[in-house]
Amino acid sequence: MNNQPDWSAPAKPAELTYTRLIDAILDGSFPANSILPGERQLAEKLGVTRSTLREALQRLAADGWVEIQHGKPTRVRDIWTEGTLNTLNALVEHHAVMPDVFVTQLLEVRLALAPAYTRAAVEHNGEAVIDLLVDIQDDLPDTAGAFAEVDWQLHHRLTVLSTNPIYPLILNGFREFYGRMARLYFADSSARAESRAFYLRLQQACQQDEGDVVYQTVRAMMQRSITLWEQTVEGLDDD
Repeated sequence: MNNQPDWSAPAKPAELTYTRLIDAILDGSFPANSILPGERQLAEKLGVTRSTLREALQRLAADGWVEIQHGKPTRVRDIWTEGTLNTLNALVEHHAVMPDVFVTQLLEVRLALAPAYTRAAVEHNGEAVIDLLVDIQDDLPDTAGAFAEVDWQLHHRLTVLSTNPIYPLILNGFREFYGRMARLYFADSSARAESRAFYLRLQQACQQDEGDVVYQTVRAMMQRSITLWEQTVEGLDDD
């Protein structure tokens, strides 16, 4: 039995209001470029005080969800053209109402980024990358959870070893979401087998110390992962 106390604090009213408004934006209750109801009306609708609503709206504005201008009504931004990294992080937390193609689109971003940060990591810290690849393959259990964790550790460490601090900042925003989706992805034994083979190929490419070979090895696997994910989603839909 787990006797550890629950130290988690209940969400504050402004946090709950922030979350409810994001849900309303994502489900189309407040579509892009629409005008939010007046402060008094919206506060009553949400069952919160006006000060709580203002706090939530200020955070929404800072995170790219709404536009607040003095003397003008609050406009809902088009997050797909006006959003920020903060918007993206919030989207990840609200994955239940995200578009079906969102994960595929994230994988396409990884396809663009992973070959570059891996090549940079090898160029700047080649021995450390090889040691990392050897370590993650050592006694790797053939389970979805183990592969999800190892794959995260690999990509996160590669971004750090690239010496470009922007890469880990981008990746860190997806930590929990990455884990959830990766466990679904790696539930298929063929996905685990392909990744295990990829780790070995990447290790061999790094030992050759050929940046272009490293780049193409990673790119091919990232492209393959999109296909495997789409097959996984099709299987879930069939169920």
